[in-house]
Amino acid sequence: MKAAIFREYGPPDVLRYEDVPDPQPRFGEVRIRVRAGTVNRVLDVALRRGEQMQRNAQLPCIPGVDCAGVVDAVGEGVAKWKVGDHVAAAGGMPLDIISEDGNGADGKPYNGPRGMMGIRRPGGFAELVCVPSTSVVPLPKTLDFREAAVVMRHCPTAWNLLFNVAQLKAGEWVLIMGASGNLGTVGIQIAKNIIGANVIATAGSRARADLGLKLGADHAIDYSTQNLKEEILKITNGKGVNVIYDNIANPKVLPEAFHALGYEGRLVTAGAHGGPVVPIDFFHLYDRRITIKGMPGSREEDLPKCFAAAAEGKIKVQIAHILPLSQAAQAHRMMEADPGMGKIVLDPSLG
Repeated sequence: MKAAIFREYGPPDVLRYEDVPDPQPRFGEVRIRVRAGTVNRVLDVALRRGEQMQRNAQLPCIPGVDCAGVVDAVGEGVAKWKVGDHVAAAGGMPLDIISEDGNGADGKPYNGPRGMMGIRRPGGFAELVCVPSTSVVPLPKTLDFREAAVVMRHCPTAWNLLFNVAQLKAGEWVLIMGASGNLGTVGIQIAKNIIGANVIATAGSRARADLGLKLGADHAIDYSTQNLKEEILKITNGKGVNVIYDNIANPKVLPEAFHALGYEGRLVTAGAHGGPVVPIDFFHLYDRRITIKGMPGSREEDLPKCFAAAAEGKIKVQIAHILPLSQAAQAHRMMEADPGMGKIVLDPSLG
């Protein structure tokens, strides 16, 4: 099969498009013929540069921390899936053999090493990838594979932050930071279209803030030209927002937004690539009884809800470019040149 692979850390050119042996599914594994995988700014691009050494990547590395495609083969002991099923996979998963009932090779509940596909085990930047059956999720057949890959990467995290962590409710006010980013665009739609909240979108330019309006936000603030706190208090009649949804940790902007968080407000986050150190006014924190929660990842039970919402058109992911897998290195260059662009998707079926 063809795959994008790097054997050493360095510039985009270390990511090469090569022939590698077809992977064979082990006991309890499913082989997916990949139709789409997304390029991730941190888990792919920064990893390849050698800036994520704490993740202990396994070299040589086939990156790609998510994928969507069709079941191509199943290993011994797999009964949940059959060839032809539309599926997706992403994130952390067992590294050793695991059965469909969650047991390891010794027959006991698995508690062995785990790691992300595309980092600790081969990822989705390939024509074929093998993953444990327990890490595979079904896709609605009406959902495009490219959209599904983006949904798999970002929607469950956004869903978890807004529903489970922030417990955002219909009629409450939520400020979506980084409105044009991948988690921002998804967060706006979940908050508005599914929860029924009042949404304020903000970003560092007029065009990026206004993208939030196109996705359903009630108001948009360009914090490069407008005072974020003043605008929020004006919109909310001085009460402030109930929830701040932030995955950037911009040390110049987030403190200003924090002062517009109202009584018993909640700040939730699953990212900090713009920081990570941000000054916080502790008087405002305790005086307004504010809660701050960080929660990466997602809940397994939310995945079908995310895919169903996307299939129904309630969540429309923002894809900036679709490239063949052979242009994986070029995709990395593009993301390095413009980290704020929408999602880049690699499609192995295009070559």
